[in-house]
Amino acid sequence: MTPPAVSEGEAWATVSAMEKSAGPAPAGPVPQYPIESVDNALKILLLMGERSELRLTEVADYLGVASSTAHRLLAMLQYRGFVRQERRSKAYLPGTAMTAVAYSILQRFDVRQTVHPFLEELNRETTETVHMVVMDGATVRFIDAIESPRAVRVASRLGQSMPAHCTSSGKAMLAALSTEQLRRLYPEEELPGLTSRSIRSRAALEQEITGVRRRGYATSSEESEEGVASIAVAFPIERSGLRMAFNTAVPVGRLNRADVKRIGELMRTTVDRAAELLH
Repeated sequence: MTPPAVSEGEAWATVSAMEKSAGPAPAGPVPQYPIESVDNALKILLLMGERSELRLTEVADYLGVASSTAHRLLAMLQYRGFVRQERRSKAYLPGTAMTAVAYSILQRFDVRQTVHPFLEELNRETTETVHMVVMDGATVRFIDAIESPRAVRVASRLGQSMPAHCTSSGKAMLAALSTEQLRRLYPEEELPGLTSRSIRSRAALEQEITGVRRRGYATSSEESEEGVASIAVAFPIERSGLRMAFNTAVPVGRLNRADVKRIGELMRTTVDRAAELLH
């Protein structure tokens, strides 16, 4: 269907309004038929990529529109699954459609191609199974893996999803959240677990995360699977645009305190170097 005629003056008036509103600098040529509502919806998605949650008033102020207009835009994004609204706080969070698109792009495009050599390096230096992990809400997904060459090893978890608080990778990424953000993600004090050693309360999780922030790496000992220990370091989200971490998984019987510190420091250095390529 032929689009309705738009005069040059009308088009430039719309473009002028778009350029004066909030948002990143345009990345392409001015469209022939600019649609401000579409532009505003895309700006909300870009803003969601920078923040862990959004409020209606924040979106309205950011776009320079009325709250009713911001609400309609958010309602449409929610309808298509790109955002979801937290029941208690009414804050808007990334929806399943957004994370599915990000994961699909990640599989093809591919942050993994850039950082996979660093995963290979960790595998060589530790001779243990290593993973690349991303976080989606309160869940982590293992999206890349290299198994240990040793006969006794932790099997790859590639493609698996687990509760974030039960894994070292999840705890490493949760440590980047504020206390308020963490409590919105875990509104209940009681937490589900995978083993008898899983963290079962939000208070215990907050205490654990305090240690993660101090050390710069997270650990897990039989919290997601019996016989498995792991160490993880998160990527700075401002570098990758994703909540992402490297993880080294080791049979619990051959990991002592000195090994944990050695691997943790090695992973911090490796992640720092890998993150430079994502800046």
